[in-house]
Amino acid sequence: MKYNKFLIAVLLSISIFSCEDYLDLSPISEETSGNAYESASQIEAALVGAYESFQSAEYYVWDNVLLQDVRSDNAYAGGDNPEVFQYDYLEVTPTHSRLFTHWSNLYNAISKANLVIERIDGISDPVLTEERKQQIKGEALFLRSYHYFTLVKLWGGVPLITNTIIATDPSSVNIPKSSVTDIYQQITTDLETAASLLPDTYGNDASVNKARATSGAAHALAAKAYAQQPSPNYDAVLNQINALENSAANYTLIDFNHLFDGNHYNNTESIIEVQYLGGVEGNFGPQLLLPPSISGDAWRKFMTPSHNLIDAFDEQGDDLRKNASILFEEVEWVDEFWGNSQGSAIPFSYKWKQADGWASSNRQYLLRYGDLVLLKAEALNELGQLEPAAVEVNRIRNRAALPDLTAEQKSSQSVLRTSILKERRLELFQEGHRWDDLVRYGVAVSTMNNLVEIDLRNNSPVNYNMTEAKILLPIPQQELDRNSALTQNPL
Repeated sequence: MKYNKFLIAVLLSISIFSCEDYLDLSPISEETSGNAYESASQIEAALVGAYESFQSAEYYVWDNVLLQDVRSDNAYAGGDNPEVFQYDYLEVTPTHSRLFTHWSNLYNAISKANLVIERIDGISDPVLTEERKQQIKGEALFLRSYHYFTLVKLWGGVPLITNTIIATDPSSVNIPKSSVTDIYQQITTDLETAASLLPDTYGNDASVNKARATSGAAHALAAKAYAQQPSPNYDAVLNQINALENSAANYTLIDFNHLFDGNHYNNTESIIEVQYLGGVEGNFGPQLLLPPSISGDAWRKFMTPSHNLIDAFDEQGDDLRKNASILFEEVEWVDEFWGNSQGSAIPFSYKWKQADGWASSNRQYLLRYGDLVLLKAEALNELGQLEPAAVEVNRIRNRAALPDLTAEQKSSQSVLRTSILKERRLELFQEGHRWDDLVRYGVAVSTMNNLVEIDLRNNSPVNYNMTEAKILLPIPQQELDRNSALTQNPL
């Protein structure tokens, strides 16, 4: 299958080029065990290796889109990989191979961050100032928190590992789940510490400020974690966003089209993004999503925007964001939801706009200010401040050339809550947020079970059979077999 063949090539290239990104430092693998982590250059290289996980971990490259958009009401599966269709139809099993890939990649990324956190204080190289030591620690705490935030959203309770594991005896490697509450406590505590250690900026170079964790990135991620945890703390959400907005980094909303045209990365709305450069530092995700006229191939892509999503754009008259996010094109393959015949026009995800033969320089934001503006609106609304909440929503709507919310759209807390969720859907499509939003708003089950999508092969609606148990992914069977202390999530 095209995708599986390509993954082999990707993994080989990652093994060759994995640490050449971000800051152009030599990888720590060049050091020997006897002299590693004694000098400034060595610990900086280890930090680069920790950042590199955003490029090598497949979840961050594009599976976040599959698990957030395809698994939800935003998109259908495509391509020729049965496991992608399992995401779409909510039929993910513990033996789904991609689960173990993501689990392993994320814990590998956490291990890299743990190593930096453990070793930084012991380095006495005079080149490494105390200020830089604290920054490095803050960066590593942010990275570890980002990966644990990903894990807890995907699987709920997971092993909480905050030190590098060097022993192989069962007591060291067979680690049980920590509670969701404890994981969020670790995340938010670490992020508040990181925010106190990190600078607003590292200087005037945007390609550095948007590549590294900053205090703004820590505040933004903390705000998202305080909102996503089982009992949201919306006062803390507001405190974190207020700190973000007071940052000397001066985060602002920019022209929506500029966010995704490929020519305005490292902009003032970006909080942190992966620095894909193209070529050997390229992003393979766009090739999997873009239409033949751009990708240069003629096979069915792995994600197709849904009728329900297109209807949501059209109901709002949201042409600006729709045109920036969706591109229709006639295709030679048969899509069972759009025409069910060759030559039908179908929509394509279009926030990535250049494929460049599996090596695109297109990026996806890890954090951007527009998301946080809508999260601020959510927090204000949940705290009973409806009018200030509507002001924040209107900032996003006006940027999209839409009018202010009507009196009806903000007539009560529950109505405004729905309006904010709709706004997040249109603003953040293809950026890896929809499933999390449905879960946080408590509507994942009802949304999927009320969704009417017609399979044109038999003119029947799809039965998604969504349950509370399906909110979380199953623990990978390979990990259960390896770690006897783990228990399976409800299935």
